[in-house]
Amino acid sequence: MNNLASTYENLGQWDEAERLQVQNLEIRKRVLGPEHPDTLTSMSNLASTYKAQGRWDEAERLQVQELEICKRVLGPEHPDTLTSMSNLASTYKAQGR
Repeated sequence: MNNLASTYENLGQWDEAERLQVQNLEIRKRVLGPEHPDTLTSMSNLASTYKAQGRWDEAERLQVQELEICKRVLGPEHPDTLTSMSNLASTYKAQGR
């Protein structure tokens, strides 16, 4: 599902990519739980799609949520936490913040 969403992104078919990513995130939350690393990856992927479309508020909301979970579950120095922090910083920078 993620691969197909990525293909849609590469083709600029944002609505289809988003639809699959939302579906994927919902399934992972239900099956794996909201704090599972794969669920966090799905959150990041969806946030990236929002960001690419200039949907800053939606991207930021997901990235903040993801970062908070990463810090709590993985620790503040875990590579995935640092990646989440960098992604959020990139979103802020793109907005001139």
